[in-house]
Amino acid sequence: MTLLVLCDHDRGVVSDSAYEALTFAKPISDSENISLQAVLIGEGAEEAAKSIISFGVEIVNIATHECLTDYGPEIWSETLTQIANETEAKIIVSSGTDRGNEVLAHVAARLEMPFLANCRKIEINGASSSATRIQWGGSLLEDVTSNAEVQIFSVEHHSLDSKALSSSGGGDIVEFEPDLDPQLTRTLVVDRVVRTHGITLTTAPVVVGGGRGVGSAEGFASLEELAEEIGGVVGCSRAVTNNGWRPHSDQVGQTGTRIAPEIYIASGISGAIQHWVGAMAAKNILAINTDPEANMVTKAGYAVLGDLHEVIPAITAEIRNRRST
Repeated sequence: MTLLVLCDHDRGVVSDSAYEALTFAKPISDSENISLQAVLIGEGAEEAAKSIISFGVEIVNIATHECLTDYGPEIWSETLTQIANETEAKIIVSSGTDRGNEVLAHVAARLEMPFLANCRKIEINGASSSATRIQWGGSLLEDVTSNAEVQIFSVEHHSLDSKALSSSGGGDIVEFEPDLDPQLTRTLVVDRVVRTHGITLTTAPVVVGGGRGVGSAEGFASLEELAEEIGGVVGCSRAVTNNGWRPHSDQVGQTGTRIAPEIYIASGISGAIQHWVGAMAAKNILAINTDPEANMVTKAGYAVLGDLHEVIPAITAEIRNRRST
C-alpha cells in the first residue's frame, strides 16, 4: 500500500505547493508505515523528479505519454487514477491549489470515493480517518470522519511551511506510461501567454493592496511607487476589479489569488471575508484606513489610521530618505 502525493510542476519546475503537500503527508506515511510516493505528470516530469527525489520520498512515479503535452484535469486525473490502482494507494494527497483540488475531484469521481478538500489536519485511524478542513472561505472549520477505502485529501494551501524530508540514500524514479484515450485532451492547456515577468502575487515577499478607498485607477500610482521601492507587487480587492480600475489578475481574495507574503500592506480595504480569506496567510498585515472599525484594521497586526493618499507617499518618502543617508 502507498500514500501518493500529486506534485504539481510547470514544465519541470516544481511548485512550492508540492513541497507543502509532501511535508504534510510525511507524518501520515510514517504513522501508517506505508510507502510515501510522489507523482509527476507530463512534459518536464523527468527534470522535476530530480528535485522531488532529494526531498526524501521513497519512489517518484513519472508519467509520460504523447497526449500529456501540458496540464489537463481529465487526462491528469485519469493518469493519477491508474497510478493509484497500480500502487494500491490507500491515501492520495495534493495541495489545495485550484489545480490540485480540480485533479483530485476528478480522481475521486473516477474511483467513486469521497474527497475532503482544503484540510488543515488529518489523522488516520486504521480503516477510517478524521480531518479538519476549512469551509466558507476559511470562516468555518469543519471536522469530518471518513471510512472510504481510498482516502483522498487536499492540504490547505499556505497552511504550513515546507521542509526537506529525511532520506536514507534517496529513493527510486519509476517510469509509468498510462493507457490514455485521446478524447481526454478535450480539456488541455494548448497555449500560454506570459502577462507577468518576475515576482507575482503568489511569490512576492511584499504585496501593497488597494481597495475602494483608493478612489480611482489613477490613485494606484502611489501604491505602484511604494511597491517598486520595496520590491513588492500591487494587489487589489474585488471592488477595485468590479470598478475596472485593475485587472482580475491583481485581485486578492477567495475568488482571486491567495497570497502569503512577509507583509501585506492593505490600504483603503474594508476587509470583507472574501478578501480576508485571500490575505490571511500573510506573515504580517499592515492596514491603512480612516475607519478604525474596518474589519481589516481590527484583524491586522499593525494599523495606521489615516488617509492612504497621505500615508503611502509618506512611507515611500521615508524609505528613500533612509536609503540616501
